[in-house]
Amino acid sequence: MPRLTYALDHWGSPDFGLALQKELEQLDSNDLPLQEALSTASYAMDEKRQVMMISASADQARIIAKAGIFYTGVIAGCSCTDDPSPVDQTTEYCEVLVEIDRDTAEAVFTLASN
Repeated sequence: MPRLTYALDHWGSPDFGLALQKELEQLDSNDLPLQEALSTASYAMDEKRQVMMISASADQARIIAKAGIFYTGVIAGCSCTDDPSPVDQTTEYCEVLVEIDRDTAEAVFTLASN
């Protein structure tokens, strides 16, 4: 489970959104539900990810943020020698709920329903 200590340290400050953006952009794509959110591509890449903050709130136990994530997906052919389909990249988008435990900084990610 990823820990978002930098974002937690900036909770309540004007820099929280930027801190969360930076941490989410640096996470491995396997830590985020990007593969499940694909709409066009067949595989979520671990590069060219951009995050934008949508909202954030907190209670005693956790910080709950909603973030939009633009990321790259690959549209792949069948990898046959005579396959005319080129491997191509496309931009994907999803919205993710990020729950950060205020004691441990451990984060849980779920796809937000649009």
